[in-house]
Amino acid sequence: MLIAHSIPELRAALVGRRPAFVPTMGNLHEGHLSLVHQARPLGDTTVVSIFVNRLQFLPHEDFDSYPRTWDADCAKLQAAGCDVLFAPRETDLYPEPQTFKVHPDPQLADLLEGQFRPGFFIGVATVVMKLFSCVFGANGGGTAVFGRKDYQQLMVIRQMVRQFALPIDVMAGDTSRAPDGLALSSRNGYLSAPERKEAVALSQALQQLSDRWAAAQAAGTLQATGLEQQALDQLRARGWLPDYLTVRRRADLQPAAAQDAPGTLVALGAARLGATRLIDNREF
Repeated sequence: MLIAHSIPELRAALVGRRPAFVPTMGNLHEGHLSLVHQARPLGDTTVVSIFVNRLQFLPHEDFDSYPRTWDADCAKLQAAGCDVLFAPRETDLYPEPQTFKVHPDPQLADLLEGQFRPGFFIGVATVVMKLFSCVFGANGGGTAVFGRKDYQQLMVIRQMVRQFALPIDVMAGDTSRAPDGLALSSRNGYLSAPERKEAVALSQALQQLSDRWAAAQAAGTLQATGLEQQALDQLRARGWLPDYLTVRRRADLQPAAAQDAPGTLVALGAARLGATRLIDNREF
C-alpha cells in the first residue's frame, strides 16, 4: 500500500489509473472497511483518504479530540486491499485559508443536520470537492463510495457531482451495524459501557417510527406530527436529547405525507446520549 501525503505524490501515483475512492476521517471500523471492499472492483486502483476536516466542525465540536488511530487504520486498510492511502496534512490540503467554498442548495443542506450544525455541509462539500480534484484530477474520473448512514451527506454529494457535471460515479454503501442493530460510527468509541448498551435505542426508535408510519398510512389514519412527537417523547423518556426524529421523502428530504408511496421514504434521527451525538436512518 502506497501512502501519499502530498497532492503531487498522489497524482503521480494515479496517472493513467481509474480510481475507486473512499473518503474517511480515519478511526476506521468495519463500516469503513465494507466501503473499501465495495470499491475494489469498481476501479483499477483503490484509494482511501484519511483527513479530519476542520471546516465541517463547529467551534464547540470535537475536532481536537476526534479519535486519530493512524497505525491501526493503516493495518486495517492494508488488510482490506487498499492500494493507495492519501493522508494529507492540513497544510497540504489547505496551504492557504480556504476562502473559496462550495455552498450546497439550502433546500437540501439547511435542514436536519444542516439546521442543527450550521455550515456543516459547506465544510463537507468543500473538502469532498477538493479531495475529488486530488484523486480524479490526473485521470479523468472514476468512482467514489459513500455510506448510507450519513444519508443527507450522500444526497448533498450526489447533487454536487450532478450539478458540476463531475466525471464521478457516486455509489452508496449500506449501513454496517453491530449485532444488536447499532449503526457503526467512529463516535461510538466515546460511549461508556452503559451508554453503549443504551445506544441501540436510536435505531429501534427509527424502526418503530417507520413501522407505525406504514401501519397508519395503510389504515388511512396517518398523523405525521403526532407520530414524530411520540418518537421524540419516548427517546427523551430514556434520557436522550434528540435533535430530530422524522420521516422524509428519499428524493429530496422534504417532509413526507400520506400520499407518498411506500418504498420512497426514510426515517432519520439524530440525538445526544450523554456527551455523544449519534445519527441513524431507516429506509422504508
